[in-house]
Amino acid sequence: MAILEPLRRVSEAVNRMAIVVCVACILLMLGISFTAFLYKLATGSTLSWTYSLARLFLPWIGFLSMTISLRYGEHVAMTLLVRSLPRVLLKAAAVICLAVIALFALMLVWYGWDFFLNATQMYMVSDNIQISNRFTAIVVPLSGLIILLHLVHGFDLLEHFIDDQSFIDELIETTDSDSSAHHRDAETPS
Repeated sequence: MAILEPLRRVSEAVNRMAIVVCVACILLMLGISFTAFLYKLATGSTLSWTYSLARLFLPWIGFLSMTISLRYGEHVAMTLLVRSLPRVLLKAAAVICLAVIALFALMLVWYGWDFFLNATQMYMVSDNIQISNRFTAIVVPLSGLIILLHLVHGFDLLEHFIDDQSFIDELIETTDSDSSAHHRDAETPS
């Protein structure tokens, strides 16, 4: 289908942006924590707002990294069990898996949007720093939309569809290289 290729490129671009945002959140958390550490070393007292501010980035890191791991097929899977299925059942399991992922993403969007709209309170970081709860709430429906977008990759999201022959060849090569390395070690005098 001609429409899938542009959507896949959009999915890749969104995935790269999600990676950048996750890295930025981690760096901000580290920067805030390091600032607190240096302040404690320099003055002997603590900044009360650093922990509260740093933890605001955790939902962003968690939800966006979930979408990134899905895109690279690094999600929770029962690969050995699924690969032991006959090819017909394997395809059925993959379709069911993609449908469950789509349902999960739709629920994130549906309930996450309601959560975002109802997040009207302010988060008190300190007396002077207040951040809307919507800052963290928006990541829920946003991650659902990203997951839905990643579904254009179809079966490529699932590691069950790795070519079986290449998988077997890779296992054989790994076993051969391990045994040849062991054989060389046994011949080398100590």
